[in-house]
Amino acid sequence: MRNLSISAAAGIARRPMALSLIAALCLVACGGSNDAVVVDSGVPPTSTLVVPAPPKGLGTVDAAPLAAASVLPYVDNAFSNQRGDARYATLDTNAGVRVVAGMLDIWTPSSLIVDAGQTAPASGSFPAVTASTWTGIPGDGTDGTVKNATVHNANIQYVVSATTARTPAQELAAYLDDRRGKAYSISDGMGPLTAAWRAAAQQTTTITAIAPDATTVLYNDGGNNVGVAGSANAAFGTAVQFVANVGENASTEPAKRFFKYARPWRWSTGVAVVPALLPARSLTPATDGGYISGHSAEATRGAVGMAYVAPQRFQEILARGLELGENRILAGMHSPMDVIGGRVQGQAAAAASIVTGSNLAIKTAAFQQAQAALMAAAGVTTAAALNDFAHSQSLASDRFADHAANKAAYLRRLTYGFAPIGDTTRAAVVPKGAEVLLETRQPYLAADQRRVVLKTTALASGYPLLDDAEGWGRLNLFDAADGYGRFAGDVSVTMDAAAGGFSAADSWRNDIGGAGKLTKLGTGALTLAGNNSYTGGTQISAGVLRAASATALGKGDVYLGGGMLVSQGAATLAVTGGYTQLADTTLQMVIGGNGAGRVRATGAVVIAGGTLNIGFAPGYTPTVGDTINVISGASLAGRFATITVPGRQVTATYTATGLTLRIDA
Repeated sequence: MRNLSISAAAGIARRPMALSLIAALCLVACGGSNDAVVVDSGVPPTSTLVVPAPPKGLGTVDAAPLAAASVLPYVDNAFSNQRGDARYATLDTNAGVRVVAGMLDIWTPSSLIVDAGQTAPASGSFPAVTASTWTGIPGDGTDGTVKNATVHNANIQYVVSATTARTPAQELAAYLDDRRGKAYSISDGMGPLTAAWRAAAQQTTTITAIAPDATTVLYNDGGNNVGVAGSANAAFGTAVQFVANVGENASTEPAKRFFKYARPWRWSTGVAVVPALLPARSLTPATDGGYISGHSAEATRGAVGMAYVAPQRFQEILARGLELGENRILAGMHSPMDVIGGRVQGQAAAAASIVTGSNLAIKTAAFQQAQAALMAAAGVTTAAALNDFAHSQSLASDRFADHAANKAAYLRRLTYGFAPIGDTTRAAVVPKGAEVLLETRQPYLAADQRRVVLKTTALASGYPLLDDAEGWGRLNLFDAADGYGRFAGDVSVTMDAAAGGFSAADSWRNDIGGAGKLTKLGTGALTLAGNNSYTGGTQISAGVLRAASATALGKGDVYLGGGMLVSQGAATLAVTGGYTQLADTTLQMVIGGNGAGRVRATGAVVIAGGTLNIGFAPGYTPTVGDTINVISGASLAGRFATITVPGRQVTATYTATGLTLRIDA
């Protein structure tokens, strides 16, 4: 390995030692101080300190290329999602049908055309559409063919089991999510921001409880769903319009009329529809296909829209959107495959509205308006303070307050437990424009980097319905919000504290693997909180990198060449390699019990100056005489220029393999 040499002589150790001794004498003479007093002792450094070079990494960056050129991007063809037009009546010509075509591995409809209860005149070279003979009743001889009986049977049995075991609370939730506006329903995923959002949007509903009998009609919500848009709502109308726009070119009817797959209660009498919703069941089954779920698609679109303008609740609001989809199953109205298809198409349609649709022109204004209005309602003045407010409630008030529970539920709802039926080793592809879905959540990443985030957090291949050619089915937006899933190339992250919000501070909670290297640049602060195993090493060149778990820094050398490294985990921070710290840098440790906050390297520790700041975790108070093993390695060379332990007098002892601090007062 190439090394850099720095002549230290006595300059690195003896001068700081002398200053510390003078400070100690001053403390005695002056009668006390809150400043740290550090006395150095132990083995002096060598006269010449050899400083390793930064970790090399792979020398390449990862990319997430588009699918093959033959695959028509949804964002460029959303306009084709129509029915009643012969030009868009087939799988090849209708983007809304094509994106959920994984159903054809499970079910072959009686005709491969958008023709259930549908006609259309000929248009140019496109022949006229004649209404199909499908009645919508399974088994009467007019329907299609089950291609994968195992998946189909599991799909319907899931609904039977879920509805027969349904609790009263689940019945109420399913009823409410069926009858009232979907945007109103999912806005409760805003948690502490829900009241502020609904007030600013002027969002209302008249559906607040389950009907007392089974005679209530379905769509009689007297509310306004998304709220008041446009100039009639000067302070929030653009944000409301943004959420409303995600519904453009987003109908689920073309897919329903193409796949002609019946609702679960028509497949099995064992499905227990919510009693108060029985009158809502359609009496025209030939135009009432189950695949795909319109409610699920609308909830997904609305959640994406809200998450874009209020990214402080990005994961929670997306989780609420998928919850509404599951409530369609609990209502007995849809099957898991119906709901999965709705999510997939909903994501694609929402992205299209931002990339090429009406939201392209207003996305910046909508985001800024939403942020300003929510800050004002919360009584805060910064995006960081808004983020704190958005997560200020416990589970007693915010049922989406548990990140781990949200993550588990979201992942389960992506596949509903279906086993893979295809190749599980296919590399993920990322749809054109999908990176826009993370645009406000990870504004410090370039578009190409956000695409890689989506690729490295995508579901494995092979699951039923989800292997569409563009990649919409495998997107896992919840995990994507937690940063990279893998460093398949070197990753440089530049954050800007002055920009505020997530550009100033963000946390990656995924377990990051791969062979790449992480370089932290810019003035902002990035927290790594996962069980990381990436092997390319970590370099801090500017700003702050916080290690919030024992394995936050993966495997490989750690090089603090600029800025600050903070060790704040609940256990000793593992450096699987060497640790190097240069002058004009800071290592900050939040020391706690059981080794928390300390640093242990398996390789050499080289300290060419810099500062060591010691703080103590809440509940941990060392006593006089305690000795704290601060940093250790296979060897230690060099010394810190400054050690601060606010409010304490300590003796720093350097050995050939580590540094300890004895609490003197």
